Amino acid sequence: MKSKKIIVKNVQKFLFLNNSIFLFFILIFISCATSSVASDINYLSEINESGEISQTFYAGIESNEEKIPKEYSIAFIAAGDNLFHESIINSSYQNGVYDFTPVYSEIKDIIGNADLAFINQETVMAGESYGYSGYPRFNTPQSLSRTLADTGFDIVNLANNHAMDMGKDGLYSTLDFLDTIQELTVIGARKEGESARIITVNNITLGFLSYTYGLNGFQLPADNPNLVSLINREKMASEIYELRPLCDFLIVSIHWGEEYRLEPDSNQVNLAFFFAQHNVDLVIGHHPHVLQRAQTIVRDDGRETLVIYSLGNFVSNQVQRERIIGGVACITFTKIDSAPPELSISDFGIIPVITHYSRNFSNTKIYPLYSYTEDLLSVHGLKNQDSTLDMDFFNAVTERLDTKIITQNPF
Repeated sequence: MKSKKIIVKNVQKFLFLNNSIFLFFILIFISCATSSVASDINYLSEINESGEISQTFYAGIESNEEKIPKEYSIAFIAAGDNLFHESIINSSYQNGVYDFTPVYSEIKDIIGNADLAFINQETVMAGESYGYSGYPRFNTPQSLSRTLADTGFDIVNLANNHAMDMGKDGLYSTLDFLDTIQELTVIGARKEGESARIITVNNITLGFLSYTYGLNGFQLPADNPNLVSLINREKMASEIYELRPLCDFLIVSIHWGEEYRLEPDSNQVNLAFFFAQHNVDLVIGHHPHVLQRAQTIVRDDGRETLVIYSLGNFVSNQVQRERIIGGVACITFTKIDSAPPELSISDFGIIPVITHYSRNFSNTKIYPLYSYTEDLLSVHGLKNQDSTLDMDFFNAVTERLDTKIITQNPF
């Protein structure tokens, strides 16, 4: 079961509420402290026969000072590109409805048990009137959003190069529908308001920002130039500066890099150090459609920035061997409630996942690599084109990452 979370979508409202709550607790603290002092004074009046203060009084003072800081944690999951080709849409149409539940059935125990789960939704869900379509201009049935929520996803990123595939109105329609799914928080695109999102779970506050390199040639509308967040260093620095004091951990989702490149390019690396210089804690990269390595950068403030350059594909029907293996990042955020709080990413690893589909591009389903079998691989649709594909290839990819590989359900 997921922990109950508080989601505050408007950063300005959060500031107001946060200050009000702070003042409220200050008043309560003063009241409690006054009561405590009064109690201690009464106890102080108990003097022993020799005129000395009772030693038990001192013991009481010492026990009040000994407070063990509480430790809190969040199990956070991040998945890569949810890329719905037309073959996935068509094969998911059963009995008059588009049912995408089977696609995620083998991964749901992982996603659903995390405290928070993120996904890059690569395709818009504008509605049937726009016509369902795959590459190059995607539009996926809106029932997918309900499936994502039921699977356990909480944060849906829309800042990617396909965000405007159905134009401004198509993206507005997508946002309107996603807004009806209370379990989902959208980042990277908005009809109006703040670009940042703040989520609090287990007494830990996470701040989210999201950006994309471009929109496949589409332009943002003149009446809403902030509809999708684009990579712009000056603007990103400003937004990070405003959000950083409001959260324990700051997370940036970024659509960047070259497609199908196995190593991050120089632009990705330069941007990674830019984020580290601005004290971002976690960078979630996507777009290359293949797995790329992760990197930890030590910051000037003494903390570390974890950069995951690319999680690869989560769902797709692409037909190259590097594109059917992706990764689910498992990250533990830890907070020791001392003064000041001790904050760290205390654990990080990758669960490799395989997108399986049959030879007629049906039965698309995601499997953790640790539960994928030779029998399943033998009937993978890619075997038609690449008969040499074997389990050794998947293992070689995971070794290349030089990252902790998780080989069982972490929950």
